[in-house]
Amino acid sequence: MNIEELSKAQLILLTILVNFVTSVATGILTVSLLDHTPAYVTQTVNRVVERTIETVAATAPAAIVQAPAPSNQDLVTAALGADATRAVNIYALETGTSTPIASVGTYLPKSRVVATASRDILPKEALIEFPGGIYVAASLAQAGEGITVYGFADNASLPKVTPPVLITASNLKLGQTVLAIGADGSASTGIVARVSEGGIHTTLPDIGAGSAAVDLSGNLIGISAGGTPGLLIPANKITALLTVSSTPAT
Repeated sequence: MNIEELSKAQLILLTILVNFVTSVATGILTVSLLDHTPAYVTQTVNRVVERTIETVAATAPAAIVQAPAPSNQDLVTAALGADATRAVNIYALETGTSTPIASVGTYLPKSRVVATASRDILPKEALIEFPGGIYVAASLAQAGEGITVYGFADNASLPKVTPPVLITASNLKLGQTVLAIGADGSASTGIVARVSEGGIHTTLPDIGAGSAAVDLSGNLIGISAGGTPGLLIPANKITALLTVSSTPAT
């Protein structure tokens, strides 16, 4: 058969066949030659092959192993755990723990204060119970916009916990997940249903006045106003109150 009469496909197959036969013949010839060469030549060839493999392996990009993204359950558990470390009970300093708690609140370590919802039964001098059975005296420092803030003495030794970011109400989105630990210690989940001038409306149950509500990152969204289930006082009102109390008079 004349090679000029072959089609393109037949030419490609012929080329592959020739390359295959050549490779096999080259391999056989190489092995045969190595069998008849001195030992030092074989060792030199092996070293060259090993160095070549090491060089290629060193320059090859390492495989990037990405950690799996945390599941929604992991986020909820971590956020509630962070919220629990900041949840406190507020007692009247005069009677201490011999009487029921006056309210619950949330500890803001960066500002060294405890924020809670304003109520008539709140004492001016309080005993704050932190998780782990730690008790520290505090005094009412500021009140307004439905928020009451207790401050501590400068030399008071306070627990070290991760400070939350206080989320502004305008940054919340409808349907955003809201988490809370109620005054009775039970965990609740809900969503942001509406944000208005009256506060943040959520689908949370009645978690008790002063209880904190957080997002999936454990950041503070607001605290329960009490009375109306799911109604939160925005965290930015706490920020505003702290800003006023820390600004010197002119």
